[in-house]
Amino acid sequence: MSQNASSPPPTYQPQPHPGYDQSSSHDSSNNTFNKQQQENDIERNDEKRPDGSFDTYKPQPSENFDDSFKVAKPWFNDWPFTILFTATLAGFICVAVITIKEYSENYGFQGSSIYNSGNDFSLNSNTIILFAFVIAISMVLSFLSILWARLSPRSYIITALICNVIFGIGTAIAYFVMHYYSAAIVFLVITLINIWCYWSMRSRIPFSCTVLTIIIDVMKWHPTTLLISVIGLIVSGMFSALFSVTVVATYIKYQPNSNNPSCTSGSCSKSKLIGILVFVFFAGYYISEVIKNVIHVTISGVYGTWYYLSKSDQGVPRFPALGAFRRAMTYSFGPICFGSLIVALVQLLKQFIQIMRQNAMNNNDMCGSITAVCFECIIYIVDWALRYFNQYAYSYVALYGKSYLRSAKDTWQILRYKGIDALCNDCLIGTSLSMISMFVAYVASLFAYLYLKCTKPEYNSDGGFYAPVVAYTFVVSMQISNITNSVIRSGVTTFFVALAKDPEVFMLSYRDKFDEVLQNYPNVLEKITADN
Repeated sequence: MSQNASSPPPTYQPQPHPGYDQSSSHDSSNNTFNKQQQENDIERNDEKRPDGSFDTYKPQPSENFDDSFKVAKPWFNDWPFTILFTATLAGFICVAVITIKEYSENYGFQGSSIYNSGNDFSLNSNTIILFAFVIAISMVLSFLSILWARLSPRSYIITALICNVIFGIGTAIAYFVMHYYSAAIVFLVITLINIWCYWSMRSRIPFSCTVLTIIIDVMKWHPTTLLISVIGLIVSGMFSALFSVTVVATYIKYQPNSNNPSCTSGSCSKSKLIGILVFVFFAGYYISEVIKNVIHVTISGVYGTWYYLSKSDQGVPRFPALGAFRRAMTYSFGPICFGSLIVALVQLLKQFIQIMRQNAMNNNDMCGSITAVCFECIIYIVDWALRYFNQYAYSYVALYGKSYLRSAKDTWQILRYKGIDALCNDCLIGTSLSMISMFVAYVASLFAYLYLKCTKPEYNSDGGFYAPVVAYTFVVSMQISNITNSVIRSGVTTFFVALAKDPEVFMLSYRDKFDEVLQNYPNVLEKITADN
């Protein structure tokens, strides 16, 4: 039965949980750490409930992160995907070394500034300078968005929803005026989806603000989370720079043209260029996803430490961020590589569809253009849904150390069993973060288009490079922003997963905040405890 939002929060009687101070006169024997019982709990990780969900071991107070968040056997999950990622990384490094070496040997021909390149047939130094500006813009805007959320959570959510819609419409109009119709249609469709999201969810803003305030408080409690985000921003920016230079250098080395000094003894061909570019883009997307998800799992470990152990008698483990990072790079690295591979393949497919759309527009194929736009909208939704689900699966990986498929299956069962799906859908934080990332991508891609329009490089005299450069800019800038925003996104998803599994922990630890959540969204408690 629905409850009035203005009524007092419903009462909730939690079950005792070892290690938490439930009263000033509690029996100290209830807080004794029983190692044999802990081992038995870990062994039950594989036991399945009748509804399909799994029993999971609850984190226990300890001075060591690995002892608090035990990993069930097998310890190293999804190891074949670790090998696949390692091979992909090695291949990308080889291509980067070969192509960048070739670029450096013909540096004078490629040019040292925006206008002095002798290369008029492919991407050159002009493009590298463009990508440097794009990466800098993306990093600055992404970091400012984190500071904004930290200072004013409510205005962050509301302004993100409204301004992103306004800027999206403005971008679409600008592209229509410039007669760049394919990009204009895509941005218009995405903006209409954002308008619908805001209008249908505007009544749920207070609840989202409450949750975001809780997450920001944790950031203040453990500033390491913000440090991890800054480190991730720097790493992603450096890799994006390497990726950008490699893409340009690949064009320079393998673009077939009689004026290309890199083409010797038939080393250049269209098929070779396309094949290597496909691998480079796949590897770039894959490595970027792995970087982002390692950061996500690390931050999730820190938030999990806060949720379960911040009010325990023994307190939190020492160096939880370091312990979570070590877990992400060892036991959980296989699941990270597995899920990242799926997203990378979807990103590669999205890139192909964007190129097909541009080719159809260049050939005045209206039917093909409309079909490509429809497919692009579909793949956008698929990509969003996959990333959304992966966020929760990886938080589960961080807390319980299972394989990717087991974590995904268990997460899905928890969403159904606990009713947290309604809570997740009613929270606008993820939507706001996505819109902030999209806003950054809008700015960067519009800058890329205007840059090509104003500098007029010879290789783009026929406008054929607008589509790949703008599409690449959009993807890279959004990826940088997503990595930066992971400090908030990871906290939100970890909070929801932990709240679904063990709501009594949050109530016993932070009763005032628990009541505030119930006051803003009374049905949350009813959903979570429906089957308990």
